[in-house]
Amino acid sequence: MRIWVDADACPQFIKEILFRAADRAQVLTTLVANRPLRTPPSAFIRTIRVAQGFDVADHLIAQQVQPGDLVITADIPLAAEVIAQGAHALDPRGELYSADNVRERLAIRNLMQELRSTGALIAGPAPFGPRERQLFANHLDHFLTRPRRA
Repeated sequence: MRIWVDADACPQFIKEILFRAADRAQVLTTLVANRPLRTPPSAFIRTIRVAQGFDVADHLIAQQVQPGDLVITADIPLAAEVIAQGAHALDPRGELYSADNVRERLAIRNLMQELRSTGALIAGPAPFGPRERQLFANHLDHFLTRPRRA
């Protein structure tokens, strides 16, 4: 089991939670981004820098992810793709995507995108707060401490 992070838009405080968790659980955590990233020295943390471009990091993660891996992403199409491959997806705001809810989230995302393009809706998501940070940490901890299948 590995953790993959769609790191370009991932908030730094979420990355810091992931860094501590990677070392504590001794789980290889790979951050994929199109710019250089600072990470603490660790045998369990690595970065992959991809070329600039639309969804380049997402494509690499989708190609590399294995069943049972965890992907940290706010990108709902990427979450849907990795779930279809048997992996898990967790939004940095703490929402754990599943086969049951990801299609609904994708439909809502597409509707919101359409409303924004028409000018009918211009607001984005609310700022991160302590609740989202705690929810993310709880889901991550639960994922890392659950029994593994042989």
